[in-house]
Amino acid sequence: MNQQIILVERPEGWVTPEHLKLIETPMPIPGDGEILVRNHWLSLDPYMRSRISAAKSYAQGVEPGQLMVGGTVGEVIESHSDRFKPGDMVLAATGWQLFAAVPAKQALKIEGDDVPPSAYLGVIGMPGITAWTGLMTICEPKAGETVVVDAASGAVGSVVGQLAKSVGCRVVGIAGGPAKCDFVVKELGFDACVDHKDPAFEQLLDDALPKGIDCLFENVGGAIFESLLPRMNVFARIALCGMVSEFNRPPHAHHTLRSILINRIKLQGFIVSDHMQTWPDIRQALRQRVAAGEIKFRESVTVGLENAPAAFVGMLKGENFGKQLVKLID
Repeated sequence: MNQQIILVERPEGWVTPEHLKLIETPMPIPGDGEILVRNHWLSLDPYMRSRISAAKSYAQGVEPGQLMVGGTVGEVIESHSDRFKPGDMVLAATGWQLFAAVPAKQALKIEGDDVPPSAYLGVIGMPGITAWTGLMTICEPKAGETVVVDAASGAVGSVVGQLAKSVGCRVVGIAGGPAKCDFVVKELGFDACVDHKDPAFEQLLDDALPKGIDCLFENVGGAIFESLLPRMNVFARIALCGMVSEFNRPPHAHHTLRSILINRIKLQGFIVSDHMQTWPDIRQALRQRVAAGEIKFRESVTVGLENAPAAFVGMLKGENFGKQLVKLID
């Protein structure tokens, strides 16, 4: 039998593990041109919260009773395609389940051992590509400028900061707690990190940003975004990637939007799946940097599909440290 996690009901407010359910289903049978994959790794990402909401979004949502969506890395155990053979490792979007039959054309073969397979769900996967796309094509950072990224220790933010450093920027991260801030500065090489849980957050921002902000990679939204907007410089750029702080509560009432006008800020929201044609080149560039040790990453690993709901809730509350993964096999 296969095991899957399905959505039981749409949450109102905070997600709880009870909104999701582990079920057993028959083993999938691959058809012509398909492969049967035994998943080793499942990716948990903030976008999944919007997929289980009834609100309008950029992608089709998950209905109650349906399989939760998500990226996976797994091993081909049966192939009806000349693209793959048993034993190949592949990246695919097969959802929260142990086994999946997927069209071969929808899977990417993972080759080489210069980076771990799990990295294809994080630093050289969708989160890393998101970081590259928003920073390089929207923020367009220049040497000497100040780049700020919130959720700085996460899968996206950690890559944003390291890329910005590589082009000569001063990088300031925002993260929750001393341990995450220490990691961002001491391990990832950011110039500074501000703890948004510190009661002196506003003063610490002033201290860390004496010359204001030229580029903001925004992941969090809410009160943190509210505090950063007045600190933007004239002709600054903002890549609006996510607003995870507002996924489980009512939208934040912003009072500092005037800064966009008076500072002539370029603000652009983006969805990285709109730019799929760029993914192969970006993935290769990231892979080379990771293999060379030029980009570092960290993973939070939960073991067992049955524990994925609790890990998902914890990630939305900021309890993860780095990319949140679920290891599906011992």
